[in-house]
Amino acid sequence: MSRFFRAKDKNDNTSNNTEETKNTIDHRDFQVRDLYKKGVNHMSNDKLNDAIRSFELALRIDPKFVEAWIKKGYAHFHMDDYSFAISSYDMALNIDPDNYEAWNLKGLAYYKMNNYTKAIECSVKALDVNPSDGMVWYNYACYLTLDGKVDDGMEALKRAIEIDISHAKKAVRDRDFENARAEEGFMRIIEVVVLESLRQGYDYVGKIVWLTGMDKQDVEDAFMRLSMKGLVTLKEKKSLTGKEQYYELSRDLSDRLGEMKRSGFLKSKEYSAPIQEIRDILEILDKSIESVKNGNITQTIDSFEQLTSPQKHGNTLIEQFFDQHRDLRVYYVRLKEKGQEYLDSHKSELTNLLQNIIEKVRSGPLSRTILD
Repeated sequence: MSRFFRAKDKNDNTSNNTEETKNTIDHRDFQVRDLYKKGVNHMSNDKLNDAIRSFELALRIDPKFVEAWIKKGYAHFHMDDYSFAISSYDMALNIDPDNYEAWNLKGLAYYKMNNYTKAIECSVKALDVNPSDGMVWYNYACYLTLDGKVDDGMEALKRAIEIDISHAKKAVRDRDFENARAEEGFMRIIEVVVLESLRQGYDYVGKIVWLTGMDKQDVEDAFMRLSMKGLVTLKEKKSLTGKEQYYELSRDLSDRLGEMKRSGFLKSKEYSAPIQEIRDILEILDKSIESVKNGNITQTIDSFEQLTSPQKHGNTLIEQFFDQHRDLRVYYVRLKEKGQEYLDSHKSELTNLLQNIIEKVRSGPLSRTILD
């Protein structure tokens, strides 16, 4: 009996020790999270020194708390302590080498130090992990342009705009692109934004300025170039105050791109793409599934390029199926970079994505003129 009671006591002690350990861990986690939240609150109130102190206290308890290292670095960044910021990001990356946020922020710190070569390297690392982040592409475009690699910078900027058109609005005002403004690539970006605005029914210069935030002169210059190319036509109509000038897409371009007609400044009808474009998209999607199943890397990349490129069907997919276009774009970049091996190991995911897009296109507003 005595042995039984002694064993029970021993078991009780073990159980108590386990419970105490669990309570200690829970208390420590609570302290870490509490200090982290305090640091974030201090940052939101612009109390950066207090924020750094809170993050450092949290990191004393848990040195592997990646988010605390990142936020600490961000606080140093806003205090212009770029070297300290980079050190904090490096600590985060030592723990999580694939943290694209840390790579992106580290690039920003190097950018502030005018070290564009290092900033570019960081952006490349960030995009390797997450090639669908438009903000990283935008930053990458800035660094490349500032480093004198203007053509590459314009390609990166196009990628950013494909993901989020609002980056075009920032670009036309961003001094980082000052030495690219005379380049054909940058002017074409402005033209694409103007055409897309016009296609959506914003047919006055003032409306496009309001929509995009671009300078009026940039919009007018873009319309002049587009008129010379025969892509838009200047029209006039009578109003209460006299004659008003507005623009229309050329008939050929309207037939190819489709457009939205607006009855007022904000009121609009539903967008409808041309019948032929819907047929073309569905045909490319069918061919894409076949090429993926057959493991044909060249045909797969070509099909994905047609579906994502704004010069082909990218704008239509972005307009109606933004999430699917984003996924296509991610796979397109990875297929180009990693090739046959990546295609062979991701056939099922690619096939499922393409079949999902086909279902969306067939059931969406773009295809009603075909299927109804």
